[in-house]
Amino acid sequence: MTTNTENRTAVTVLVTAGTGKVGRRVANELSAKGIDVRIGARSAQLPFDWDNRDTWSAVLEGVDAAFLMYTPDIGDPRAAETIRAFSAQAVAAGVRRLVLLSARGETQAEPAEAAVRESGAEWTVLQAAWFNQNFDEGAFTDMIHGGALAFPAGQVLEPFVDAEDLAAVAVLALTQDGHAGHTYDLTGPRLLSFGDAVQAIAAATGREIHYIPVSGQEFGAVLKSEFGMPDPEVAGMIEIFATLLDGRNAHVTDTVRRLLGRDPIDFADYVRDASAAGAWKLG
Repeated sequence: MTTNTENRTAVTVLVTAGTGKVGRRVANELSAKGIDVRIGARSAQLPFDWDNRDTWSAVLEGVDAAFLMYTPDIGDPRAAETIRAFSAQAVAAGVRRLVLLSARGETQAEPAEAAVRESGAEWTVLQAAWFNQNFDEGAFTDMIHGGALAFPAGQVLEPFVDAEDLAAVAVLALTQDGHAGHTYDLTGPRLLSFGDAVQAIAAATGREIHYIPVSGQEFGAVLKSEFGMPDPEVAGMIEIFATLLDGRNAHVTDTVRRLLGRDPIDFADYVRDASAAGAWKLG
């Protein structure tokens, strides 16, 4: 391990949710830099599960830094207690640096953020806007394929951020000094409504795709009937959406540009590249 305090590199980095939208990109970028990566996932060589504390010790052994992404959502009522316990165990195991992926403007995430800040580790919190990749790798994918995104966002404006930018910032915080004790507000370069985003995808694919604003209760009914989500989780998600989609996040920051020395990826560029890669191709 290099001990240069200006650019100290981690030996082994644990990436939780390491097969997901952001975690996979974090792991790939770390590996490209020659850093040893340990994937934290149920399917990994060393299985990891936030809900099974018996899996924690093995994945933490020999780890110098960890990227924390709690699933299903950082605002889940179970998140803070779980992250607090995991962070304490990580510090006891010798992990010195924790980078938490949180949600921008989500008050329900504040207890989980506090758990990391109070862990005794060098901490960085990344508060992210909605991901671009939700439209082709995440919760919106099936609805986009089906021709209609029904979502309780109304006409609120959102500065969608790209998972590539989030991963790049996470890697900086995991591997370099100067980021400990910072909370970074991460957005894309401009504001769009969810309807604007859907129309951009429709234009790029040549398909007819519509955005349908619905109420939180209507969306909750879909979560319950089509995805089998239990009532308490449905209620929690409705509360989180009501918080995030009330207009509080309708502004952009220059954080990505300051940290990475380049402009953040624009939604139009994301759509162009994802469409060219066949993200929304039918059949």
